[in-house]
Amino acid sequence: MYGYIIGKVKQISSNYIIIDNNDIGYIIYTPNPYSFELDKIYTIYTYQYVKEDEISLYGFKTQEEKELFLKLISVKGVGCKMALPMIATGSIDGIEDAVERENILYLKKFPKIGDKVARQIILDLKGKFEKRETAVSSDSDDDLKDTLVALGYKKQDINKVLQKIDYSKNIEEQVKDALKLLLK
Repeated sequence: MYGYIIGKVKQISSNYIIIDNNDIGYIIYTPNPYSFELDKIYTIYTYQYVKEDEISLYGFKTQEEKELFLKLISVKGVGCKMALPMIATGSIDGIEDAVERENILYLKKFPKIGDKVARQIILDLKGKFEKRETAVSSDSDDDLKDTLVALGYKKQDINKVLQKIDYSKNIEEQVKDALKLLLK
């Protein structure tokens, strides 16, 4: 079992990369192979999948992606080839939020995820995600400020409500929350 591999990307394919580590080229299936650059050194957090007729390495840029992948493949009916596209096309927070809020429609947007599998994911994973502290993002803060200024609100009034905004929400929900607070 490999926890991670540090190496130089030597080849990029549509669903995997080849990492050179000590003159050995490891084929690693990743969610977004084209997010890597050739001849650049990366730490890839890996999961080794072993089956009767297959041994594969799946790799991720962050430990959080790997942990989500492991949780997804623990669900009955979800294998590596279903979980990888979920991580590739969705965000970690988006998937976790969909599970916690039982948002079946969000989960069904992923390839090969139907109603039955989406319900099984929710059943097996709801309540199993760690609550992460969300730091106030200055980019998100700036986007919200800019939007509210463009809507005609004064910076003084905006600064009063910014502390009450949940920055883990998307920008549209942040604006709605800020407008409710500004209208009070």
